[in-house]
Amino acid sequence: MSHISNKNAYKRLEERLNRFPQGAPPSQTLYKILSMLFTEKEAELVAMLPIKPFTVKTASYIWKMNEVQTENILQKLASKAIILDIDYDGKKEYCLPPPMLGFFEFSLMRTRGDIDQKTLSELYYQYLNVEEDFIKDLFLGTETKFGKAFVQEGVLSRENELEIMDYDRASNVIKNARFITVSMCFCRHKMQHLGKECDAPMETCITLGNPAYSLSKNGYGRAIDAAEGLDILNMAYEHNLVQCGENVREGSLFMCNCCGCCCEGMLAVKKFGYANPIQTTAFLPKVDDESCVGCGKCSKVCPIEAIKVDSISKKAKVDENICLGCGVCVRNCPKKSISLKSREKKIITPVNTTHRIVLQAIEKGQLQELLFDNKALASHRAMAAVFSSILKLPPINRAMASKQLKSVYLDKLLSNQK
Repeated sequence: MSHISNKNAYKRLEERLNRFPQGAPPSQTLYKILSMLFTEKEAELVAMLPIKPFTVKTASYIWKMNEVQTENILQKLASKAIILDIDYDGKKEYCLPPPMLGFFEFSLMRTRGDIDQKTLSELYYQYLNVEEDFIKDLFLGTETKFGKAFVQEGVLSRENELEIMDYDRASNVIKNARFITVSMCFCRHKMQHLGKECDAPMETCITLGNPAYSLSKNGYGRAIDAAEGLDILNMAYEHNLVQCGENVREGSLFMCNCCGCCCEGMLAVKKFGYANPIQTTAFLPKVDDESCVGCGKCSKVCPIEAIKVDSISKKAKVDENICLGCGVCVRNCPKKSISLKSREKKIITPVNTTHRIVLQAIEKGQLQELLFDNKALASHRAMAAVFSSILKLPPINRAMASKQLKSVYLDKLLSNQK
């Protein structure tokens, strides 16, 4: 490995993470986290890997070692849920997931004896909940949000049923998933080691699609069918947990069941609510003042404190600027005084993961990193997916993409779309 420079391996890994729209702001705490999850040699190797999914052959070429050695290293990393090993139409590929909804979370999605999980939890708490730079960048760094809330389907009226899209139904996301696993909730597991956990169920973290397949193979998720997934969803409803999933219309990769006291998304809404860190549902709660008795039950169950009883009128009042529209307050109102109404602002949801990432990359000025990943051999499939997403963007976003890339090829493609 003489071609590797003397630069700190963890620093190079940090730089590799920050080439992707979801980065990891540097800090001493991040260094400690990475040094617990990766050996120095692993950090050296992973820092060289491409952003896009890659094969053993690609990694072998980059690392300048034979394919047998390369595959052994990749499989060891996959067994630690640092890298995902996925099968794409019968072809095995690997990818480094982002930190959140990725290898940060995977590290606490089961009880492990190979790392000090209490120390790791304390470091995560410091990095995510105290230092806040990572959380601010994750939730507020782009206009396009990586996560969205789902409405609790049991509270939908007949009129609401006609308005809601299939991809805005958590049950539909679960039913349409190719592969499903359930794991220990990262957020509540982290808080458990700090003595701050709540009494919400622990096994509620649902992963979908290729990542679920990889987590199941490596013991980080328990494979379940759609029926059990729906049972978990209904259990989460009963515990007033909010469903948060990937902000896409097709192929969502995760479904979290979040409490207001432990989960990063809900804590972010409490801290930065007016900046809308999570994409809301298409609904808002509406209070009927005539029947509302000001009992405060809705306020107690709201995970983000968006509804409170007014001290003067003694009626429940909704802060529409921060409300997620999850419907938890609706199902808990003993007088049935709260119903859901449609938001005036239309919610625009990216088509799929590639579309979402391209939008976020454009907004952060990083689109060139996705397309011209000079640490990888060319991947025509990945390139085609990115270009396809660019061509679907509104004109203003396509113009931004063209400006960032300064590409004659892209300009030609876009001009053909006019």
